Amino acid sequence: MLLDNSSEQFRVPNVIALVGLPARGKTYISHKLYRYLNWIGIEAKAFKVGEYRRKACNLEEYDEYEFFSPNNARCQKIRDEVAQLAIDNMRKYLANKEGEVVDLDATQSDARPTIPCLLVESVCDDPDIINSNITEVKINSPDYKGIMSQEEAKEDFLKRIENYRMQYEPLDEDYDEELSYIKVINAGKSFYVHNVNGHVQKVFIYLDMEKVSTTVLVALEEDSPLSVNGLLYAGKLREYFEAEDLDDFRVWSSQKIRAAQTASHLKDLTGHTEFWKCLDEIDAGMCEGLTYEDFKARYPKQFAERDKDKYHYRYPSGESYEDLVARLEPVIMELERQSNVLVISHQAVLRCILAHFTNKNRDDLPYLKVPLHTTIKLTPKAYSCEVELFPFPIKADTYREKPDQKQ
Repeated sequence: MLLDNSSEQFRVPNVIALVGLPARGKTYISHKLYRYLNWIGIEAKAFKVGEYRRKACNLEEYDEYEFFSPNNARCQKIRDEVAQLAIDNMRKYLANKEGEVVDLDATQSDARPTIPCLLVESVCDDPDIINSNITEVKINSPDYKGIMSQEEAKEDFLKRIENYRMQYEPLDEDYDEELSYIKVINAGKSFYVHNVNGHVQKVFIYLDMEKVSTTVLVALEEDSPLSVNGLLYAGKLREYFEAEDLDDFRVWSSQKIRAAQTASHLKDLTGHTEFWKCLDEIDAGMCEGLTYEDFKARYPKQFAERDKDKYHYRYPSGESYEDLVARLEPVIMELERQSNVLVISHQAVLRCILAHFTNKNRDDLPYLKVPLHTTIKLTPKAYSCEVELFPFPIKADTYREKPDQKQ
């Protein structure tokens, strides 16, 4: 399938199937992939077989882990039926052109597909990673939460894994020579790629599957030297990071004057300061330097077009938010692989980064609030991202609400 994200054309398979034993991070991988594809403008949907199973039956009616036993014919029939239902719905989704890519998230005892797809097998023999997945995610899942204690849930889930292990067939280089697949080993510590070419291979390698810690965003205004308030904010920012005392702290800054000056106040707190051209503010072209009022007065038609579709609107001789997302893709790829990064940039750029981590759609992206003189802390969780705001008492606000199209 050939798709275009404005910066390049690349091939992405219509169906990506995640397979592997339970607690190997399949759903985490699925979430990252789904979030990334939607961010670059590819309509994607995840079909999670576990959710189909929970709708089809109540686990309290069964003997917990015994439901997943290969010797339980009645329950095996249910599991096969819900897996087939997920596949049928997935096919309808593609046939009706509701989206471009589907992601099938399932624990398959036999990983061989019945439909053309890219297989992604999550392989893990690291007990620390497995235990972390169980304690942080699985025992709080709908299968267990409110049904049994955490200790009981962990014991039951370990037995469930053993039931799957008895029948699971891993992908084999010789036996599965004709298939296209990627093995993600120990949460991305290594990869094995077989019969796969193009952009999607890069996506899995760069979207690091380990849970990274913290990204901090800081928004600055136009390209000019720091004002009195800006200098005050730079000092407050330094105090904040002195108190945080982060390990392997990195600073990524745009190349604009104000951003570089802010970064200079932190240079002795980090051994890693980088200045990225792609973190510069959106290029407003002929409208550069104009206020919203000036823009509306001089170019009323352009202003109205921007209000109708702010994401796709491109400034004359400048950029759109869609262009900005394409420009920021290398930044996102690197952020996914780093911990404790401070990004000093500008509001439009940080809206794009914030939208990626919080999985916001293209209509909402240009209207995300990125307040000035505020530190935005992003902490990835298993299937979401925690957003914390730390405002400093320095007045500044350039936010403009999304216009009401009915007016």
